[in-house]
Amino acid sequence: MKQDNAVLCLLAPTASGKTDFAHQLYQTGRFELISVDSALIYQDMNIGSAKPTADELMRYPHHLVDIMPPTDSYGVASFVADVQRLIEQIHQRGKLPFLVGGTMMYYMALFDGISAVPDSEPEVRTKVAQWLKTEGLANLYTYLQTIDPITAHRLNATDSQRITRAIEVYEQTNKPISHWQQLPKMALANQPNQAWLGLAVIPERAWLYERIQRRLEQMWQQGLIFEVVRLIQKYPLHNNLPSMRCVGYRQAIDGLMQLGLIWTDTQGKLLVASDTMTQLMPIQWLLTHLPTDQHLNEHDLSELLKHHRAHFKGLPNMSNPPCITADDVLACQDIKNKALYATRQLAKRQYTWLNKLIMSSDAMSVHDGIKTIMTFTSIEQIQQKLC
Repeated sequence: MKQDNAVLCLLAPTASGKTDFAHQLYQTGRFELISVDSALIYQDMNIGSAKPTADELMRYPHHLVDIMPPTDSYGVASFVADVQRLIEQIHQRGKLPFLVGGTMMYYMALFDGISAVPDSEPEVRTKVAQWLKTEGLANLYTYLQTIDPITAHRLNATDSQRITRAIEVYEQTNKPISHWQQLPKMALANQPNQAWLGLAVIPERAWLYERIQRRLEQMWQQGLIFEVVRLIQKYPLHNNLPSMRCVGYRQAIDGLMQLGLIWTDTQGKLLVASDTMTQLMPIQWLLTHLPTDQHLNEHDLSELLKHHRAHFKGLPNMSNPPCITADDVLACQDIKNKALYATRQLAKRQYTWLNKLIMSSDAMSVHDGIKTIMTFTSIEQIQQKLC
């Protein structure tokens, strides 16, 4: 692999230690870091995305981190275009690009290629979203059957996200999305003048699941629930925004709605009361004291409520401690369990794609490009190999 055209990628599941290794490589002075993470692109989404701290980002700069507000959308095509531009610029500076992150959808686009389907323009998305609101999903699906019967037959009539996306493409290009999807894919990793090396990490699942649980506990302790409310206070957010569908944020929003602490208006915008931060104090306490991945029995629930009352009565200036109910406790337990389940499911999907990539690696030298996949069981094993 030649020094001037190499592209290094770390392909590993969530919570497997990628960031620390990236920082170690950056310190050698040979690499620039490119984030491959669909949550890290958003500003002010720090805790739930496990984003490096501001100090770490100063010491170890990452491209494609904090590049847009959570109200915006960032398509795969935009990501690929940005990575292509960054790779060229980094090579021109005499450095090597090091791609690190856990969004396998992005890696699939780089390695397998993406269809020529264009990203939807903001005004088109707004128009179709208004149609969905006024006409209803059933009418939009009927319209899709008229303009693109191939896609309509493939989609479930309740799949609002893909139905609206297909209509957006047609409204923008006057061609059905099925037309664009049939065009040949173009993979950036097949560039004939670049040598791509993928370092694939397949850790033992029990070890990874334990790390996932510890990371989530840390997020609750750091105040993910407060971060979500601050986001709603600062930005005009809707439940269907890609940023709000990120694992952790989605479960926190659903839980806060169940607790009645946030809600949506008739336009679907998320709203929060001015005194919600104060009301969150007992919820934050519960999220940091409730066990994860288990259900409380009646005795445990009673003891937890006693502990909660004693804690807040012992605080200064707390003559009227906040009152919580058993339903509040169960709602918080539900938030934690669903976030853990969703993150484990994400890891399973990452395992599946990584194994598929490794199995097909023998046939990856195509279009005169050079793609090599090396497989490891841990980040430490990579460190021993490279350092």
